[in-house]
Amino acid sequence: MRLKTIKMSTNFDLLGKGLKYLGVLIFLFIASPIALTIGFKALKKFENTSNEYLSYIVLLAAGILIIFTIYFAFKTFKVLLKAIFNN
Repeated sequence: MRLKTIKMSTNFDLLGKGLKYLGVLIFLFIASPIALTIGFKALKKFENTSNEYLSYIVLLAAGILIIFTIYFAFKTFKVLLKAIFNN
């Protein structure tokens, strides 16, 4: 009885793209919470002033950045899995 072996090859071009995405993703994982923290600190500092709208703009941008980070994480891991398992 002979076992059938499956040869799995890695797509190195797609793997390189996935690793670049992973580098961007790590940056986004760091930048998103920092932007959110800056927005909340600005909201506290500019409370009841004419510059309060700036803190809301920063909070809105940080929220959009966090949502994009989650989307980009799923996209990155999909590319990496496709590169490694050659689906």
